[in-house]
Amino acid sequence: MSHAGSCLFCAVDTTDLAVARRLARQLTGAVGGLKLGLEFFVAHGSAGVRTVLGETGLPLFLDLKFHDIPNTAAGAVRAAVALAPTFLTVHISGGAAMMKAAAETATSESARLGVRRPRLLGVTVLTSLTDRELFTVGQETPVAAQVARLAALAEDAGLDGVVCSPHEIALVRDQTRPDFVIMVPGIRPAASLHGDQKRVMTPAQARAAGADYLVVGRPITQDKNPAAAAARIAAELTEGNAGPPHD
Repeated sequence: MSHAGSCLFCAVDTTDLAVARRLARQLTGAVGGLKLGLEFFVAHGSAGVRTVLGETGLPLFLDLKFHDIPNTAAGAVRAAVALAPTFLTVHISGGAAMMKAAAETATSESARLGVRRPRLLGVTVLTSLTDRELFTVGQETPVAAQVARLAALAEDAGLDGVVCSPHEIALVRDQTRPDFVIMVPGIRPAASLHGDQKRVMTPAQARAAGADYLVVGRPITQDKNPAAAAARIAAELTEGNAGPPHD
């Protein structure tokens, strides 16, 4: 797999365990990792995650977006660490105390279990939301300004990075430390439809803007040859002179 392909995580958003297992096998060696989120986890839980990981040695992005009181969020992180994810998400809007509790628990529990500490990523503003939709829920700050505010809060609270749309990559990169991870969904190859995500960008554009990791789902998983679809995206990145992600 090329350096460009190593930054690519495939979103395996399905409740079908057999489909998830098949995709894991097909994508081994074609992507840098797999993202399993709420749709899969609610259907199959930790056992399902372990089953899918058993099909591949790929890194896991466990995207469960914890958002609760500090004690509960810390307990959820403690349980998730046992799955040895490379990345794990919490909602930044849960506040500084929640994020600090999550980060401290990730450190202590990974040490206790003897596994690599997951990198905690804070979710900023979902890629399905626009300024107008933020206003309808009482958030009068435009998306870009809200993402900037939340990214600063996440960095101060000890998180390892954020999840943001492609359109806020440069903003976050400019205001955070060099090793602060930027994980970016809303990635669509030039020929793909946007679907339900509104703040989107091509893979090469996102990497050029400063993204470390890219999340692509349906353009890969709905292709008749998922590995070939992933290879095409990696080729787009190579043509765009994308460098390797931060370690």
